[in-house]
Amino acid sequence: MIRKFVGRETELAILEEEWNKDGGRLIILYGRRRIGKTRLVSEFIREKKGILYFADDTAPQIQLRRLQDAIAGFFADPLLPSLELTNWDQLFTYLAGKSLPERRYLVIDEFTYLIKNDPSILSALQKAWDNALAKSNWCIILSGSMLGLITDTALSYTSPLYGRRTRDMLLGALRFSDARKLLPTFSFKDALKVHLTIGGIPEYLLKAGDYNDYATFVEREFFNRYGYFYREPYFLLSQEFRELKTYQAILNAIAIGNTSAGTISQFCGMDARHLYPYLEAMIRLGFIEKELPLLGSKRQGLYRIKDSVFDFWYNFINIRRQEIETENYSADTIDMNPYFGKQFEVFVRNEFARTFLPGYSIGRWWYRGEEVDLVAVRENDGSIVIGECKWGNLTEQKARLVLSRLIQKAELIRHEQYPNERFLLIGGGIEGKDRLREEGFLVYDLEDIEAMC
Repeated sequence: MIRKFVGRETELAILEEEWNKDGGRLIILYGRRRIGKTRLVSEFIREKKGILYFADDTAPQIQLRRLQDAIAGFFADPLLPSLELTNWDQLFTYLAGKSLPERRYLVIDEFTYLIKNDPSILSALQKAWDNALAKSNWCIILSGSMLGLITDTALSYTSPLYGRRTRDMLLGALRFSDARKLLPTFSFKDALKVHLTIGGIPEYLLKAGDYNDYATFVEREFFNRYGYFYREPYFLLSQEFRELKTYQAILNAIAIGNTSAGTISQFCGMDARHLYPYLEAMIRLGFIEKELPLLGSKRQGLYRIKDSVFDFWYNFINIRRQEIETENYSADTIDMNPYFGKQFEVFVRNEFARTFLPGYSIGRWWYRGEEVDLVAVRENDGSIVIGECKWGNLTEQKARLVLSRLIQKAELIRHEQYPNERFLLIGGGIEGKDRLREEGFLVYDLEDIEAMC
């Protein structure tokens, strides 16, 4: 069954723009596994003509023969399959020699498998591009999931393709407003919990969509040794890195609250100087990120797990694998609210706050043990918004107490550059929110988020 395709309007528009330009187009489309690259390309080439080739991790000569057959089939050339081609130069020379009266596509999905098994394909494509393909009607799309390999070999300035590509696209996760469309049977809160657990990864969302509620989904697909997500982070790490134990130790350290380089290195038992290459590698591939306070000192950043599946897995699954393996554990026994509270803050900063704070730079703030969940500034009118996020429900009395403390914290943040100051409170449910709004506070809860997302 073909599942519903949602979102990606911007990406499709960019691909169409490339398609409609003159001359050859060379597009590198990359992103983590399960992000939806193949589905995006399939939607783009619908009703267009060309060659779609799916590479796999096998010997170069087998790949060469398979692509040779695909090209021969497209051109209905009975001679090409009979030729004993021995290298990529010969195949791309053939392709470059074929005149196209109209725009056609060549899509190589999982191009990184070809690079991995025979890097000479890059030089062969570069020669054919320089000799003929750059002026042709070919629109070539090279798609890859092995992020380290594609950035080091196809996108770097040392790559034979450097300066040849006409567009590179790093495909990101779906925003919640699109992601929830893949969870039609979930309540709004359960859909949000799914998003906070697995992020906007289309294939993950489709798996969650097989269920009707969050609790059943998590129980069967995470807390189950046969579950889809039970080994997923380990698989993804093994595709990119060799020193798995070190990377796993770092992720485990961050998940349990060691967010500075010093505390991470201490937890892992390694010199901080040796830690940074591992951190940088995971930042580059989108597994973690380094946060800096929006206002104040930029010297000491903190690290957080950026990939939601990794964060959830290292918080709840990794430390319970023995019990799960022996089928002696249930998700019902775990208090996940602290995790949801942390992820809810990230969701508010990265997605929801941008719906009602246009033109603002949004981040968070911390200094000497004090922190604020959200700080947003707008330079053109000197505006600043200082906010707190609470996953649970708040009585009006509790909400006023949170706002009162927030106003006190603002004394540490205030800057003469931002004289127009407002305070924000976002929670799961907030009693008396209309009265608080009348007093000038920005107040939103899940009911408002549902209406605005």
